Amino acid sequence: MGASVLAAAEAAVQAIPPAWPLAATVAVNPFLGQATQTMDQTAARLGRIAGLRLALPRRHVADKIAEGVVVDADLIAALRTSPLLGRMSLSDVKAAIAVEPQAVAALPTVADLAARATGQDWPGLIADRIGAFAAGYFDEGQALWAASRRNGLYAAWRAFATHDLTPDILGLNGFGSHVADTPETAQAAIERAAATLRLQGEHGTYFHQLLLTLGGWAQCARHLQFKADLEGDTETTALEFLAIRLVFEEVLYLRTASAIDGDWQAVRTAHAAPVSVDRDHLIDDLLLTATERAAQRRLAGLLATPRPAEAAGERPRLQAAFCIDVRSEVFRRSLESVDPGIRTLGFAGFFGLGVSHRGFASDVPELRLPVLLKPSAFSCTEAGDTADADRNARFTARAVRAWGRFKLAAVSSFAFVEAMGPIYAAKLLRDSLGFIGGGRPHRVTPDKVTLEKAKLDMAKLVGAKLGGAKPCFSPSLDLDRRAVIAETVLRAMSLTEGFARHVLIAGHGANVVNNPFASSLQCGACGGHAGDVNARLLADLLNDDAVRDRLAENGIHIPDDTVVLAGLHDTTTDRVTVFANDPVRQVRPEDLAVLDEWLWQAGQRTRAERAARLPSGASGGVLRRSRDWAEVRPELGLAGCNAFIAAPRARTAGLSLDGKAFLHDYRWEQDDGFRILELILTAPVVVASWISLQYFGSVVAPSHFGSGNKLLHNVVGGMGVVEGNGGNLRAGLPWQSVHDGAAYVHEPLRLTVLIEAPRQAVADILQRHPEVQALFDNGWLHLLLLDEHGHVAWRYARNVIWTEENMAAETVAPGAH
Repeated sequence: MGASVLAAAEAAVQAIPPAWPLAATVAVNPFLGQATQTMDQTAARLGRIAGLRLALPRRHVADKIAEGVVVDADLIAALRTSPLLGRMSLSDVKAAIAVEPQAVAALPTVADLAARATGQDWPGLIADRIGAFAAGYFDEGQALWAASRRNGLYAAWRAFATHDLTPDILGLNGFGSHVADTPETAQAAIERAAATLRLQGEHGTYFHQLLLTLGGWAQCARHLQFKADLEGDTETTALEFLAIRLVFEEVLYLRTASAIDGDWQAVRTAHAAPVSVDRDHLIDDLLLTATERAAQRRLAGLLATPRPAEAAGERPRLQAAFCIDVRSEVFRRSLESVDPGIRTLGFAGFFGLGVSHRGFASDVPELRLPVLLKPSAFSCTEAGDTADADRNARFTARAVRAWGRFKLAAVSSFAFVEAMGPIYAAKLLRDSLGFIGGGRPHRVTPDKVTLEKAKLDMAKLVGAKLGGAKPCFSPSLDLDRRAVIAETVLRAMSLTEGFARHVLIAGHGANVVNNPFASSLQCGACGGHAGDVNARLLADLLNDDAVRDRLAENGIHIPDDTVVLAGLHDTTTDRVTVFANDPVRQVRPEDLAVLDEWLWQAGQRTRAERAARLPSGASGGVLRRSRDWAEVRPELGLAGCNAFIAAPRARTAGLSLDGKAFLHDYRWEQDDGFRILELILTAPVVVASWISLQYFGSVVAPSHFGSGNKLLHNVVGGMGVVEGNGGNLRAGLPWQSVHDGAAYVHEPLRLTVLIEAPRQAVADILQRHPEVQALFDNGWLHLLLLDEHGHVAWRYARNVIWTEENMAAETVAPGAH
């Protein structure tokens, strides 16, 4: 039995999604471990082990039908691709919408059965004691006394649990002695517990259920394994967590076996049965598909809207490259509307530079690239007098840390509050009432003075004064390698000719205060950091004469008068900071003044549009939100995302996509061997799917895949939050990120990927990457192809089979969807 038990344990670990720490939070697909199953199968599995239903109440769809958003054609199209075809008619589907399915109850664990038998909350005790231990074990510098990590998590927990009197005090007599008698290795403990519990073929879904009961702690451990897998290393922390959870099950079973054995036998039998998809699961999937069809129909009509042809032969006045992030869509559209000579591009916000970056006066590497990739280059931030500045900055940081620890220490904290508390009254009053320096209220209409303050705030965010410290590649990166990187990035951006006099590379970041989830608002493509470093590094590369000479040898001629500038788009204020002192090429002051005016006007228009979607979001309030320490919604992040479009910008220029689409510039005619298309499908599309599915899970199953209410959060160990005083770590999105207090701000739809490229090229890539093909085959994403006019022409079914589509028949006016 040993080999099968451990194989099942490993499979259960793989079913848990990773969770990144707060310092560099990135979106994670909560169904990552179920990508090889269909969504129906996953819904059935999670219903069994967690009592979850992966759908909003059916009245949500009924409201959409009543509003005319979902029509009969959408329901019929969804029914044609459903296993219910032939078993249900359109009228049957409409009748089913009026009937809410019964709530799903998870199979009980041993702890649940013991709680029923004894009247004591054993699941609560387990969550509390594991949480108390894990908070110290995973601590990243917040705790004054961190737990030992010697010999791994399981060994550290045994040392902790043998001296923890809480279980005994609460009635679990002899718990410490039982732990002392457990095997010394996690694998042996799992095998022994499985034997004690008489688990047979049912241990797979049961092990998965036990890990789910650990919430974010299991995901935190899975993150360590995820990173180790990328490096080719071995990591067993998540497996050791399962062993710990099984020890609790074992001891509770031994104490209550006579009372729960009959029920436990029934639970084991249920776990051993195959996971089956029932009629309600199929109906939920059909209704979700119909809602998605409605959104696709509206988007297809929007793309079919006739638009003026792009002027050919005219040199753009400005080319600005932004991240594909949906928040950039609104700003790009606003910027293009300021002047007809402005062109924007969309590319993943790390701009093809997978760097491990060391910030100024820091030895901690920041991985500024998608978490699916490994860094291929190294960089650091340098200043003029590097040695002295570095030393002084380190001394300052140490003093700040020492002062912070003094304020929080068990003894000195009381004296600190008594003696120093009144000094903080003014700051508390100022922050509470929304005042900034000089007593000036920052609840004002957006003017350039206020935005200059925001610009300086953003400068602090990126860790350098404007024109001061600058990120640089490691000297080991020679000219040949730099030229290859530059060429690869330009070709991937479809920017190989027609360069403007000024090219802006704009990363993005979010300047917020008092927000544990600040990094989740940063650039996901940059690993949860702001995109300034990557933008400045790329601009430096493209301004280098030696690199330009090499590019010219390969057919990419950047004119001598072209200057590449780096910028940072603050997505909370929509202010773009331009690092004007970075370029080795001179920029005329009058040109900078024009650029600043364009960006200022674009920011005004973007803020006005965003304000309409934000709670109490008057235009002046958009600026205030980023500095309001009591604001739980400084911005809405990527809420609303539902489409990924890889096509020439001409297909979407001038169309209002409402900040719901990832926009990646792509011209397949310029893609030799479809290498760029392969990169798009295997990296940006996958990352976008993680984001989309994280929002989906946080809406439909917030108890398991969301992080709860921000108002109740406490930061634990610097790496996560709990709701209230302890218990399970919460991973995923806070409720305030998906709901504005009155309604959802995110519609839970699976991402629709639209690509303008030949069918055969896409099919070949999917067949070379079965893990990506599985996302489409199993219904986690939709794939549509655009024809040479930008109209939806083909739909991917599964197994590389396509069906012809004609969704452009209904033309929708810009902005109507």
